[in-house]
Amino acid sequence: MLHDLVFLPVPRHLTLSGTTFELPSTGVICVETPLFQDNLLAAQQLQETVNALPDVHWELVGGAALPDSQIRAVLSLSPNSTPHPQGYQLTIADGRIHLVASTSPGLFYGVQTLRQLLMQCGRHAPEIRCIDWPDFPNRGVMLDVSRDKVPTLPTLFELVEMLATWKINQLQLYFEHVYAYRNHPAVWQDASPFTAAEIVELDRFCRARFIELIPNQNSFGHLEHWLIRPEYSHLAEAPEGCDTIWGPRTTPYSLQPTEASLRFLRTLYDELLPNFSSRQFNVGCDETIDLGKVRNRAQAEEVGVGRLYIDFVHKIHREVRARGYTMQFWGDIITHYPDLVRELPRDAIALEWGYEADHPFEQHGALFAASGIPFYVCPGTSSWNSLVGRTTNAVENVRNATHAGLKHGAVGLLNTDWGDNGHWQPLPVSYLGFAAGAAYAWAFDANCAVALPDAISRFAFRDATGLMGRLAHDLGDIYRLTGISVHNASVLFRALQSEPHQLIEWLRTHEISEPSQRLRAVLDAVDGIMGNLANTDMQRADADLIKREFTWGANMLRHACWRAIWALGMERNAGSDTLRQWLLQEAEKLLPEFHTIWHARNREGGFTRSMARLERMRDDYRHAEIS
Repeated sequence: MLHDLVFLPVPRHLTLSGTTFELPSTGVICVETPLFQDNLLAAQQLQETVNALPDVHWELVGGAALPDSQIRAVLSLSPNSTPHPQGYQLTIADGRIHLVASTSPGLFYGVQTLRQLLMQCGRHAPEIRCIDWPDFPNRGVMLDVSRDKVPTLPTLFELVEMLATWKINQLQLYFEHVYAYRNHPAVWQDASPFTAAEIVELDRFCRARFIELIPNQNSFGHLEHWLIRPEYSHLAEAPEGCDTIWGPRTTPYSLQPTEASLRFLRTLYDELLPNFSSRQFNVGCDETIDLGKVRNRAQAEEVGVGRLYIDFVHKIHREVRARGYTMQFWGDIITHYPDLVRELPRDAIALEWGYEADHPFEQHGALFAASGIPFYVCPGTSSWNSLVGRTTNAVENVRNATHAGLKHGAVGLLNTDWGDNGHWQPLPVSYLGFAAGAAYAWAFDANCAVALPDAISRFAFRDATGLMGRLAHDLGDIYRLTGISVHNASVLFRALQSEPHQLIEWLRTHEISEPSQRLRAVLDAVDGIMGNLANTDMQRADADLIKREFTWGANMLRHACWRAIWALGMERNAGSDTLRQWLLQEAEKLLPEFHTIWHARNREGGFTRSMARLERMRDDYRHAEIS
């Protein structure tokens, strides 16, 4: 029976005796813990799962002072009873369920495993022995809520609920300008920001599920929304933009490392941080691409950009530490200056991020470890710049990060989900990447062979047929059929956001043989995969929405293929006006559907900016008619 069971994550050690017993119709779940209330949610979740079975009704009681014949399950806390503080031991034998843990989080995680078991076995429970604990003490997810989707609180609550069942214990919301700072109202007025009250409510919801909501506010780069405004331009390193490694920019991007910038950051920290119960704080400081290029050029030439960077990071660290927080920061900049890594504060945590399958987590992890700097590995879901994900890249990226993190002593794994270039991908596209991160971060060896399509079908999409998980997995690998590899993106996504002449040049430079045939193969594959959508059986309130989201994503993939075929025809002076007109008609359908699925999970702020990218795609067909 063991090989038929699906878990997310798979427990470290799980054995079955080969026998089963039928759960009694009535009985009691005993909660033997010092404080019943601290473990009430876990007990209620187990009770709800059991009582959802046919003709079963079990009650909850504190303690075990009742007739032995009535006891069906015992949830116990016993200090130091497990190899790890977050571990648990689950035994089902002699007609009784016994779960013991050292701490309340461990008890909660044991209940999640038990619930997943009962969801599959029903009333005929197998006799088992399970001993389980995590590889990484910190297992997080970071959501980009600044570009451009700001999710509603119900969307976040539902996501937190799901992540908690997968034993995720940290969450970050990536802020640039989407917190309602009362001292800076002009910046966020059109962004549908999070308020203090909402953060407090979300924090409470997370804490009940043993998830730490860690504040996150970028504090060096990625501050364009602030610095383009006249009242903040004096803080910008390059107020009019400059040449960068990303090409010429006409707008500011990073703070200049001055006392005025520190005074500005203090106003943010003093408003934001009191609303969180966490004592950690991610200050960002990544991708400072214009640092030392304009206002601090002379200083950069004298001491070097690396010195400018680390000196300001030290000043930010002092502000964070003075408020009683542990500073987290993205580690991408400092790895370019390996001689400076040892100067980092020893009580700060570096976040080593990279989103391609071959990112050098091994090299960078070794650098931080040798320097005595605690660090997380931070892969990604590969959902952004993709529409429907990049399955193989996502899995290999997370696998690579996990392996290197364990080898070099990383203290956590933070799985990131970004929204670059309009945040077009629907949220359920990211479920597979989230699941990979949760599985590998919990127990890497036990989960290396986890069947992710089956796991997300059952525990994300709640589709026992397995079809929805397979559909999401396979659709996310469609981009590979083109034969074109693009850094941090799918070629099909790029086709939608490139102008026709750019697309022609781009396809030419990749020197792919028979590109039109490859694109038609993608079209056939999309049709084959999506043919199973009608046969899925998702037991979720938003099942119809998920179907619409994946249908829209598939239609966008089809549109990308035909758009590229049209562009190739234009290159040969054989562009079909009929195809152009059809593309225009299809675009006119895709735009309003995007409006609908966006607003089903997200707030208004950012939508206009994201929709503008779709409108530019549509207008290419109109302009082609004029020319």
